[in-house]
Amino acid sequence: MGLELVVDARTNGVWLALLRDSKLIELHEERGNSDFAVGDVYLGKIRRLSPSLNAAFVDVGHDKDAFLHYLDLGQQFNSLNKFTKDTMRNKQSVHDLMYFKLEKDLEKSGKIDGVLSSSQSILVQIAKEPISTKGPRLSSEITLAGRYLVLAPFSNKISISQKIKEPEERKRLKDLMERIIPKNFGVIIRTVAENRLTEDLEQDLNDLLEKWKKIHSNTKGSEAPKRVLGELNTTTSILRDLLNGDFTNIYVNDPKMFSEMKTYIMGISPGKEEILKAYDSKIPIFEKFGVNKQIKTLFGKKVPMPSGGYLIIEHTEAMHVIDVNSGNRKGADGQENNALGTNLEAAAEVARVLQLRDMGGIICVDFIDMHEKENNRVLFEKMKEFMRSDRAKHNIIPPSKFGIIEITRQRVRPQTEIKTAEACPTCSGTGEIQASILFAEEIEANLKFLVLDQKVSGVSLQVHPYLEGYFKKGGFLRSKQWAWYFKFKKWIPVIGVSSLNLLDYSFVDKENEEIPL
Repeated sequence: MGLELVVDARTNGVWLALLRDSKLIELHEERGNSDFAVGDVYLGKIRRLSPSLNAAFVDVGHDKDAFLHYLDLGQQFNSLNKFTKDTMRNKQSVHDLMYFKLEKDLEKSGKIDGVLSSSQSILVQIAKEPISTKGPRLSSEITLAGRYLVLAPFSNKISISQKIKEPEERKRLKDLMERIIPKNFGVIIRTVAENRLTEDLEQDLNDLLEKWKKIHSNTKGSEAPKRVLGELNTTTSILRDLLNGDFTNIYVNDPKMFSEMKTYIMGISPGKEEILKAYDSKIPIFEKFGVNKQIKTLFGKKVPMPSGGYLIIEHTEAMHVIDVNSGNRKGADGQENNALGTNLEAAAEVARVLQLRDMGGIICVDFIDMHEKENNRVLFEKMKEFMRSDRAKHNIIPPSKFGIIEITRQRVRPQTEIKTAEACPTCSGTGEIQASILFAEEIEANLKFLVLDQKVSGVSLQVHPYLEGYFKKGGFLRSKQWAWYFKFKKWIPVIGVSSLNLLDYSFVDKENEEIPL
């Protein structure tokens, strides 16, 4: 299965679409301000303690105080706290922990006010981005993620991904780490480290130690709140975590970002930079690869399936509910087999939608009732198989006697919500309409202003695909497009963009930048 990454750089941020066999499986929005991203490390200040919650509220510079629970302090918090205090006072002059004396592990049943005090400075890491009216969720169990390894300061434990099955390979990786890992540093060996060369793993470890050095340097003599380490942006973190032999193409529509990504790929996977391709076309990149159409299809309340069945997705405060419907699906194999076929197709689509929307918490999926236990077992096994590629932590409970499968899924970023309903094409929600026959004349008048009065070159018109067909209808000499050519003595490309509402339109220049009117 081939993976493709489509990167759409816009004026207000960057959108990333991850496609598997041309099907959209992940969608990310990276805003211009990348503060408070998961993995960022901050020197924060305790604003207040809440003994009833056994938690602290921490000032990290966000407009809402961040939340830190006692259980998120980590077993090595006492050592981290001592290191932080000594570094701020310039007593800890080096980042190396070779001669650092580790403190006793934190008690699991302790109380927050027995460990922290108001106005205390503390080193924390963003565990969850700010969501809605809530500030970030924090952890003091600092970990630094690399391509093959995850570095854990103040630990001497070496852990290996459970997805690495071969005993010989697990032993090789553990022996290697025991030889090269510095004292008082632990490490988690990621799945992608399997069968990698020693030099690759050593280089990754050195890069992570440099990050730790940067944290130490930025903490020295500092005052809270302050960001002491910024994680990778969403684009490069996706490349770091996912770039492998399955990746076939990466398309980028911005020259600067193309250059940055090429440099990064050459650093982490030399030779792979050939899959990076610059996109330069009048047609918007998401339109070219069918992303806009899939967004409209997959982010609505009703999600259709190829067989004619569909999912109905409802969101409540407590959980998400997904109902499976067979729609107009028909078959000659009997009701039980038709139900199994629809349910298996729905299971694949549910796994895709959960990952795409990043739906977290409790998800109840009401599948079509099946009477045979074997069919329910097959559905459960397939559901687990389809969810296997999901990087978020999740748990799946077998179907109940009513055909309901309960899924719990971790969410670390705000759930992606995209409005798929379009405004009324005639009144735009006002209840009043303009004479629609004037719409084409309005576009023509704006074209005259841009082409003849302002002398703008390379003008293209972007409209809904239905209007694209209207303006091109009639072909040579009879269409509106040809009429404009004879009138303005310039050819005006008309491009259909499915993300536009029916009576929305825009003009773009030869650089594909929108022309303000």
